[in-house]
Amino acid sequence: MSANEQNSFGQSTDKTQAGTSGSETAKHEPQKISRGSLLSMVVIVLVVAVVIGIFGVITRKHASAELRNYTDNTSAPTVTLEQPVLQKSAQEIVLPGNIQAFALAPIYARTTGYVKAWYHDIGTPVHKGELLAVIETPELDQQLASAKADLATAKSNSGIAKVTADRYTDLIGSNAVSQQDTDNATQALEARNTQVASAQANVQRLEELVSFERIVAPFDGVITARNLDIGQLITTTGSTSTSGGAISGNKEIFDISAVHTLRVFINVPQVYSPDAKNGTIAKLTLPQYPGRTFTGKLVRSSDAVDPATRTLLAEVDVDNRSGELLPGSYTEVHLSVSSGAPALIVPVGALILEPEGLRVATVDASHRIHMVPITPGRDFGATVEVLAGLKPGESIVGNPSDSLADGEEVRVITPSTNQKPAAEAKR
Repeated sequence: MSANEQNSFGQSTDKTQAGTSGSETAKHEPQKISRGSLLSMVVIVLVVAVVIGIFGVITRKHASAELRNYTDNTSAPTVTLEQPVLQKSAQEIVLPGNIQAFALAPIYARTTGYVKAWYHDIGTPVHKGELLAVIETPELDQQLASAKADLATAKSNSGIAKVTADRYTDLIGSNAVSQQDTDNATQALEARNTQVASAQANVQRLEELVSFERIVAPFDGVITARNLDIGQLITTTGSTSTSGGAISGNKEIFDISAVHTLRVFINVPQVYSPDAKNGTIAKLTLPQYPGRTFTGKLVRSSDAVDPATRTLLAEVDVDNRSGELLPGSYTEVHLSVSSGAPALIVPVGALILEPEGLRVATVDASHRIHMVPITPGRDFGATVEVLAGLKPGESIVGNPSDSLADGEEVRVITPSTNQKPAAEAKR
């Protein structure tokens, strides 16, 4: 390369480096921002922040309002309403009754011993005085033998004392004995006679206990329970026994029921109490005998209305010589009444049992609960008659909870509201 070319190349290189350094210097110099642009940016930021804040406050207020509404709607207990059905009572009322034996005797042991034999099992008819079982009491037999020996000794001592007293009485007239000796002999005779009386009473007591070895029927009836077996130890009340198979004195060994005539107890509502007169004929129906009726007679009543249930307790006697009716059975008693009284029919689930009696919960226009006392009538199982306390057209709570209180606000759910979600769920 010539000298001229080198000079020209160097010059061009220097120009290029100078141009490059000039452009880099221009790039690193900071741009100047005007005061108006800065204020505009600050205003925009503030406006955006205010808008965001206002939006957040509105959102929170809306959420709080929704939460308040949801809480108000769900805090009140939900209830469904039922409409009582008005029904005119017929000239006959049907009351539930319990059949009981005319006489029921639980027989307990009066002596301690082992069962030697028993002669009648459950379901066996027995007559009054018939032997049911025998209890062996060897210790009691020995006590009776000892008591009889003591009685014989006391009688012997009493005889000697009598002879002595008689002699002293004869000799006192001739001054052969002193008056003191005569008085002593007379008093000794009285003491011996007292010992004889005491021994005689002890013998009679033990003989009575021995007589309880034989267990007999107190009246004509049927054996309904047997709680003893041969060889089993039976102890009387107050006795102690370590035998695992012993029968304590507080447990009966037989139950006997007189079933030729049965008692049926019914609770007659107060409104029908004038018709519950002695001699009134009653018809009985039982589920095990469909289509059949049994005739009974109202024989007595308590002559007082129970303030808790407002009902009159009455007894109907039924002839059961055929043996078809069983004690403990459920029956429906049909009684004729002089005049029918209109009644409201409500479901059993709507009844609230309180210490003051039965009540139902009604709801007013402002959805407030009112506890209304009622007078129940006939019980049909799923429904019950209301004879007083509830007005026709009043809606009652069909599912009252135990926590429901008078004056409490509730949320009423109509049946259509309940069915709609179910229909949608099926879809």
